[in-house]
Amino acid sequence: MAWNQPGGTGDKDPWGKRKASNQIDLDQLLRNLQNRLRGIFSGGGGGDDEGGVGAGGGFGLGLIVAVAVAIWLATGFYVVQQGERGVVLRFGAQNQITEAGLHWRLPFPIESVEKVNVEKVSTVEIGYRSNPRTQSKNKVPKEALMLTQDENILDIEFAVQYKIKDAASFLFNVKDQEATISQATESAVREVVGKSTLDFALTEGRDVVARAAKDVLQSILDRYESGIDVVAVETQKAQPPEEVKSAFDDAIKAREDEQRLKNEAEAYANDIIPRARGAAARLVQEAEGYKAATIARADGDARRFTQVANEYVKAPAVTRERLYIETMEQVLSNTTKIFVDQKGGNNLIYLPLDKLIPGPDAAPRVGGTVADRETAEARAEADARSRLDQRTRRTSP
Repeated sequence: MAWNQPGGTGDKDPWGKRKASNQIDLDQLLRNLQNRLRGIFSGGGGGDDEGGVGAGGGFGLGLIVAVAVAIWLATGFYVVQQGERGVVLRFGAQNQITEAGLHWRLPFPIESVEKVNVEKVSTVEIGYRSNPRTQSKNKVPKEALMLTQDENILDIEFAVQYKIKDAASFLFNVKDQEATISQATESAVREVVGKSTLDFALTEGRDVVARAAKDVLQSILDRYESGIDVVAVETQKAQPPEEVKSAFDDAIKAREDEQRLKNEAEAYANDIIPRARGAAARLVQEAEGYKAATIARADGDARRFTQVANEYVKAPAVTRERLYIETMEQVLSNTTKIFVDQKGGNNLIYLPLDKLIPGPDAAPRVGGTVADRETAEARAEADARSRLDQRTRRTSP
């Protein structure tokens, strides 16, 4: 019987050594350990012991699975930037909303995250499309042409600025956000323009139309629960169609001229009316002053006459003489020529006071020439008066 066959009587190996049944084989342990390490780093066996190779391969596979699971779990970390909101979806349904910062979710495909910027102001154009490369606008007549209340066609362009106020509603309640905003804005503007006349929409009603369109648009988006907040609706252009633009320009210019003339007339009225009122008030005050002065003067004359009458009763001769002197003083103070009739003589003296007393406009006198000439003229006139008086006396009875 061979040495290595079971059931043999001898318990010897080929080298004549006896093998103890309870002795530990160190070489086999080392080989098993090497196989396990080789299985960990290479994923396969290489030893002679099949059982050792299977155990080492199982341990390496478990470690690989553990590392893969750790990496898979690490993919659940995500960062939400400032001004954004993270909407966490679990199997496509909303789970939670996270603020800015570092967060963790269950990795894909269990959970995913959608980031929405809630502070960014976006713009939707109605009636035109801007081209950033050429800095030009491409007109969209289908959106720009609208019908007014007075059945005129208006070419109007709008720009809508909006922000996101509810990230979950923005993602789930509206499929195409920009298309929804564009269509809702067009509907709102058509509603507002349809209630306005063409003249109103082209002139003072442009801001009114824009504000009304903003309110109507916000109410529409709120009914949709879109999570959108309309910041502003700005009118970019409002004009009639190109075919009739020249005629409307003339009408607008005439309306502006009318308004300008009205403003000028109002300015003139505001200037002239206060002046007229001031002049009228001045005349009234002057009349009242004249009235008061006249009444006071009349009262004074009446009192003076009463006093003079009383004095005349007491001394008639003295009063008459005094009145005569005062009257002559008043009369002679206003005349520039005086005739003096000497008693008992035939000469009449003429005194030209306006020439004897030089006034401010009198001509300058050089030497005594002017004075001598005036004196000679005065004497000649006095002689003429004297001769005339003598003739009169001779002819009188």
